[in-house]
Order: sequence, then structure tokens, then C-alpha cells
Amino acid sequence: MQYLRTAWRSGDDIADLRQDVYVRVFESASKQLPQLARPFVFAIARNLIIDRLRRHRIIPIEGVPDLDAIEVASDEPGPDRKTIARDELRRLKLVLDRLPPRCREAVILKRVEKLSRPEIALRMGISENTVKRHLADAAHLLADMLYAEQLGTGGEE
Repeated sequence: MQYLRTAWRSGDDIADLRQDVYVRVFESASKQLPQLARPFVFAIARNLIIDRLRRHRIIPIEGVPDLDAIEVASDEPGPDRKTIARDELRRLKLVLDRLPPRCREAVILKRVEKLSRPEIALRMGISENTVKRHLADAAHLLADMLYAEQLGTGGEE
């Protein structure tokens, strides 16, 4: 009883908890007697308290008149994530604008329009090897500019 009084905050429920402990001990002991009775009883009491705490945290749906009042995790990003995403897009646009025109065009066709290298070559009127070189050059330049921006050097040489 002392354990239940210290572990459970509501004194009104202690008698009920004690009865639940007795029931569970009886049910378990009827199947098999525990090796050590004292730790067994305390484990049952602890598990019952945990179960009750979990049940008390559940809010019944009919008990809430306005379902919008419940703060439920949403799949939609919050305002902070939207702001960060906008800033990242703005930074990427600025960096893309600093690429040589042919490299920028190849990157946009590849990453935005999802074209294959042969399709990009056909659209730009160049060979596939040249497309490959433009994409590689763009990747290196983008990495250099973004890394320099993170370091705070601005990427200007």
C-alpha cells in the first residue's frame, strides 16, 4: 500500500489499484507460482500504474466538442519549415543564376524537367558528352558556391 500511495497521485484510486493487484496476482499464481513474491507483486503494481497513466492520457473523441481544438500532428510543414524552405529556394536560385548559361540550362533540363541526357542533347543541339560535361561543371560550381556561402566567404574569388 505504501508503494501505491507514493507511486499514484490520486488517493481515491489506491483501493481500486490494490484490488487490481490482488486479481492479477491471483490469476498469475493460479497458472504458476512466482519464484520471488515481493518483486512480482511490485512489478504488477508498477505495470497497473503505467496502464492507468496511459488510459488517463487518452482523450475520448466524444469528450471533445471541437476536434480542431486538439493539437494533432499535421503532415503539412509548419511556418518555420516553410520559411526555411523558401530561404533555401531563394539561395539556390541565386546560385543557379551565377552558373554559366549553358550549364544552368543543362541543370534545369535535367533536375527540373527530368529529361535524360540524350533528350537534353537534342533540345540544346549539342552532343551527349557535352551535356555530361556541362552537368559535371555545374555540379562542381554549385558545390563550390554553396560551400563558400556556408563558410561565409560568398564564393567570390
